[in-house]
Amino acid sequence: MIDPRPVKPGPMIDLQDLHLTLGSEAGEVNILRGIDLKVESGERVSVVGPSGSGKTSMLMVIAGLERATSGAVHVAGEDLGVLGEDALALFRRDHVGIVFQAFHLVPTMTALENVAVPLELAGRRDAFDRAAQGLEAVGLGHRLTHYPGQLSGGEQQRVALARAFSVRPHLLLADEPTGNLDQATGTTVIDLMFELAEKHGTTLLLITHDPKLAGRCNRTVEMFDGKISGGQGSPSSIRVVGT
Repeated sequence: MIDPRPVKPGPMIDLQDLHLTLGSEAGEVNILRGIDLKVESGERVSVVGPSGSGKTSMLMVIAGLERATSGAVHVAGEDLGVLGEDALALFRRDHVGIVFQAFHLVPTMTALENVAVPLELAGRRDAFDRAAQGLEAVGLGHRLTHYPGQLSGGEQQRVALARAFSVRPHLLLADEPTGNLDQATGTTVIDLMFELAEKHGTTLLLITHDPKLAGRCNRTVEMFDGKISGGQGSPSSIRVVGT
């Protein structure tokens, strides 16, 4: 099947001299301080580093949820710096799935309705059929009409995974997706995430504090104090530059 949302040639993620400065009561804070990073299509890349090193902020910029102060941000062939808010929303709809540590499900919607939302926004007439298939794929075909409050933490995260993959994103951004889960449940969720990414050819950028989980990716990028401080297993075609 031809993808109706083709990605322009080039890396899936290309950050060049990325800076992010945010205001606070104490003055401006430099969150990201010169990030250079390339991630090729189909790669699985983990991002590690201490709390406060800028990992989540970098993910938010890549998702178009935070504006870079300076530098170039190209994702799925799009220059995010020139897109307005409406265009950024369409970019996320067409190219990006996001899974957070907190599940971010709508509490007044059933599992089926939560997964169907992005499909409806994309204009899919078969939104609920595809949502049901997505929930079946994560082992929740018997939970379609349950509300988030009726589901365990692991089940809620599986609903979030089904929602993220529902529109077949080119890029999945995962920020500590097992942070609120016990080890056994977290392993199940991660196995599903990698399985779905492999099935759909989805590029994965994963933030984690778990070295074993990081090791499941093609390579690991290390962040410290708003900079990329190192990387492991980087193919020669990938550039990981410290600052």
